[in-house]
Amino acid sequence: MRFGILGPLDVRTDDGTPLDPGGPRPRALLTLLLLDAGRAVSTQRLTDGLYGAEPPAGAAGALQSQISRLRRRLAPHTDIDAGPGGYRVAASADSVDAHRFERLSQEGRAALAAGDHARAAPLLREALALWRGPALPDLPDAHAETARLEELRLAAVQDRIEADLALGGGPELVPELRALLADQPLSERLYGQLMRALHAGGRPAEALTVYEEARRTLADELGADPSPELSALHLELLQGGEPERRRFPAQLTRFVGREGELTRIAALLTDSRLVTLTGPGGAGKTRLAIEAAQQQPEVCFVELAPLTDGKQIPYAVLTALGVREGFRTPTTDSTDRLLSALEDRELLLVLDNCEHLVEDAARLTALLLATCPGVRVLATSRESLGITGETLVPVPPLQPEPAVRLFLDRARAVRPGFDGHARVGDICAALDGLPLAIELAAARLRTLTPEELAERLDDRFRLLSRGDRSKAPRHRTLRAVVEWSWGLLDEEERELARLLTVFSGGATLDAVEAVCGLPYPEDVLASLVEKSFLEVSEGRYRMLETIRAFAAEGVPDPDSLKDAHAGYFLRLAERAEPRLRGGGQLPWLDRLSAEHGNLDAALRHLVRHGPEDALRLTAVLSGFWRLRGLHGEQVAAARALLTVVGDVPPPGLTEEYVLCAVNVLLGEGDHAVGREELVARVDALMATCEGPLRLPYVLMLWSLVVGPRPEGNARALALAGDDPWARALLDVGLGFQELYAGRTRESEECFVRALDAFRVTGDRWGMANCLDPLGAFAHARGDSRRALELLDEGLAYMREVAAPEETADLLRTRGTVLLHQGDTAGAEAHFEQALSLARVAGLPDKMAGARRGLGDAARLSGDTARARVHYENALEACAANWFSVGETVRILIGFGRTAAAEGRTEEARDWFGQAAELSVEGPGNFILSETAEALASVADTAERAAVLLGAATGLRGAAAGGDPDVVRTEKEVRAQLSPQAYETAFEEGRRLRSAAVSER
Repeated sequence: MRFGILGPLDVRTDDGTPLDPGGPRPRALLTLLLLDAGRAVSTQRLTDGLYGAEPPAGAAGALQSQISRLRRRLAPHTDIDAGPGGYRVAASADSVDAHRFERLSQEGRAALAAGDHARAAPLLREALALWRGPALPDLPDAHAETARLEELRLAAVQDRIEADLALGGGPELVPELRALLADQPLSERLYGQLMRALHAGGRPAEALTVYEEARRTLADELGADPSPELSALHLELLQGGEPERRRFPAQLTRFVGREGELTRIAALLTDSRLVTLTGPGGAGKTRLAIEAAQQQPEVCFVELAPLTDGKQIPYAVLTALGVREGFRTPTTDSTDRLLSALEDRELLLVLDNCEHLVEDAARLTALLLATCPGVRVLATSRESLGITGETLVPVPPLQPEPAVRLFLDRARAVRPGFDGHARVGDICAALDGLPLAIELAAARLRTLTPEELAERLDDRFRLLSRGDRSKAPRHRTLRAVVEWSWGLLDEEERELARLLTVFSGGATLDAVEAVCGLPYPEDVLASLVEKSFLEVSEGRYRMLETIRAFAAEGVPDPDSLKDAHAGYFLRLAERAEPRLRGGGQLPWLDRLSAEHGNLDAALRHLVRHGPEDALRLTAVLSGFWRLRGLHGEQVAAARALLTVVGDVPPPGLTEEYVLCAVNVLLGEGDHAVGREELVARVDALMATCEGPLRLPYVLMLWSLVVGPRPEGNARALALAGDDPWARALLDVGLGFQELYAGRTRESEECFVRALDAFRVTGDRWGMANCLDPLGAFAHARGDSRRALELLDEGLAYMREVAAPEETADLLRTRGTVLLHQGDTAGAEAHFEQALSLARVAGLPDKMAGARRGLGDAARLSGDTARARVHYENALEACAANWFSVGETVRILIGFGRTAAAEGRTEEARDWFGQAAELSVEGPGNFILSETAEALASVADTAERAAVLLGAATGLRGAAAGGDPDVVRTEKEVRAQLSPQAYETAFEEGRRLRSAAVSER
């Protein structure tokens, strides 16, 4: 059956036949039951509804009688059930027009709130069409319920008008609105709708007059001014329009890089309902969010940066959704209306730039996620929202390759045809890979060259001060971006941020506490990390250079801060120095490597403001620099320091002075006083030292400068004292002395003894430096398997230590073993690795050795043209180094063997002759022995060749087993001589040794 109570009671069967329920009492009784259709109505309520507050005697019996008569009239179509709770009409709520009206009007309002006006309008029209007159006329005393239904009807009418206005309605609504206002002269919502209808109908002046009418009426009747919402509409109409739904921001430039982040965000949005992109200002969070959101089916983008009050966030979201929030119903506020708009929607809500309103943004986001199951949120903020279930996606600066791509893309917009430049990578690195900074820098190519741009980045805030005029002010310049972030910090955070600028390359918690003088800075550091002012990784806090440059402007006493910084890192280096020579060297090497930037900054400061401490720092870092292939970087600082200190070391700092001088001598170029004079000064100072040395590493660097000097062994032993590491180091030096002198057995004994001692100390660097020559000795004896075992052990140690110089040596030695075994491809791979390491570390002598190895490999495989190119490159690298005599000799021999392989014997003799002359200046007999073997390959007679081979063995102290060049020469010579003749000539050469070579 169908029941109507929105007007006179109307009862109809399912086929539409009217049914008369009876007179006034049955009609009132049925109306009361229908107001709670499907639910029991108590006898007390029914009695009160029928008879009022003073029911007659026997009212209960009369009610029962009325129920019985009504039941008979409704039968058989429906029934009235009796129960302990009262009486219930057996009808569904949707069969009663009042209940159906409420359902339809609520659905229409929800669609209206969601911006679905096309759905809202017919729902509301259907609801209003159910009214046939005043509500509940058969219940004249039901004033409260009647007023409630009439209020819902008026709200539904206004909602329907709101939908019609949104769908383009206007002039046709004016009469209806004026009629409604005649009955509701204090309804601001109706005034606003009338103003909009008139404006839409081309009657803007009348619309503004309506506002004045509303203002007067409200003032006269209520003594109040129009609401902010009505005033805002008035202003909009004065300005000529209405707010439109905020569209998704279109992009004018190509999106570059971030492919990995886009893939990750897409995957996370499948499983997580809240994803927050965090990162520093200018990192490109907004652009990344836009690109990620464009892959989603339905998106609403909300820009929060212009807002100054968190309470405005619901308004901003409603505006972005296209829902007019200006005229609320009395029962809903902005948040409730927003929840209604989104409760049934499937949508990705992008909340951009939450950081300055982070608490309010977090509260609203949590409420939306809890109430609207179809809503997902993608937020951008410089700190997380801090909500349970939030997934963070840090947006770091761009890596070098995409950073360069972004620069080139934006540069071509202002300089068409720009193909790049060698300084582009430096520019991007100096700008921390921040996309905004890169884009601003690329725009300056309109008037600057890449070189000019790179040279001016020290003043980056002035240089990058011209941005896109269409952008918000905080995104137009680099300074504005950082100032926006700076403004979000409290004073304690700003103070620590300023102090942190003294660090270069980051800092540990201990360093921050010691240098900045702030006890327990963990909480402030955590806050700076959360606000994207710092990055933290593996216990190190790092500040982007752009932020560092900005914060440094406010450091109150920079010199005192730098003093504290330098003092801390001097103490750290002094603590590390002895530990680099033992089993604990790996963690200390890693620690010093992590502090490389800070140590360099401390040294630069001390050279200018504390030269004695600078000497101390240079001394204790010398071993570290050598191990990590960094000594070339320090030559300039060492020279500057010697200039400041002068010719005489400060009292008590002789060893430190010597280490500083040796760092100068081991670098390229000469010190101002001249190399020979500086070497003499070092020798004189070492003569004044008394053992044991405080810094035994002096012994190693001293030996590299002056070369092997057997007469200095006793002096060196006295300086080493009883330090096991220093004694092992001296055995290594002695081993090389014996080797160069041609005493192979004694040399190997020294290296074995040193290896045993280094194993006790746990020094991997020392063990590897012994295993390299020991592997070479095994190979010379023909035991290549043992040679590779020893070299592999040494390489394992060097890979742990990450010492490029020694690793390159070991790779070259292993490559030589492989080459002599016939594995040319394996040998070349080793030489290439050695070359790469040497090139990165800036070691020209090691580069020369690797290139010479490649030349040998090419020559032995028959490619003499390629061999010659490698030898030429190797010789060029040697020319820059005063200590490359031995390597130069081997390269000259390589040229000679190449010429011989091509049949140019006289040219080969000339190359070998140059090698022989240079060998005399070499470190000893060992190099001369290789020259003798080369000369033997082009000797005029077999007897002369046998003499030279014997001389080589005598000079070296052992035969060159395994060298295919020597093996081939010996085989050819033996084929031309009788065994007795060969042995006689060979013994003659071994006895004459260097004299035999000089005769050639």
